[in-house]
Parts: sequence; C-alpha cells; structure tokens
Amino acid sequence: MTADLSNARWFKSSFSGGSNECVEVAHLDDGRVGVRDSKNTSGPALVLTPGEWAAFTAGVRGGEFDRS
Repeated sequence: MTADLSNARWFKSSFSGGSNECVEVAHLDDGRVGVRDSKNTSGPALVLTPGEWAAFTAGVRGGEFDRS
C-alpha cells in the first residue's frame, strides 16, 4: 500500500539539536505514521501503522536499538 505524503507535515525530535542527521516523522490523516531521513527529504519514506509505530517507539524507549 502506498501513501500520499505530498501534504504531510514533517517534524524532527526536539532532541535533534537542529542537526540534519535525523529522522523526520509525520502523523498522517489515516492514523499511519511516515518516517524519513532528514538528509534525503525527497527520498523514500516508511509508512507505519499505528501498531507498528507503537511497537517501534516502545522499543526505542526500552533501549532495544541501543548499540552498547
């Protein structure tokens, strides 16, 4: 399934410090969440369901993706 992201309102985390090496997120009208690389805003984006987004953010908060 594809999503029309032309009107998406992308934002970065307030913890990004203005860097261009971040991910950007957009909450879409249908409840899904777009995720893209801030260095390549015209490139591909992931579109996650609400459940996938919840699982991802829970993993981030829980340290699942920490490199240490």
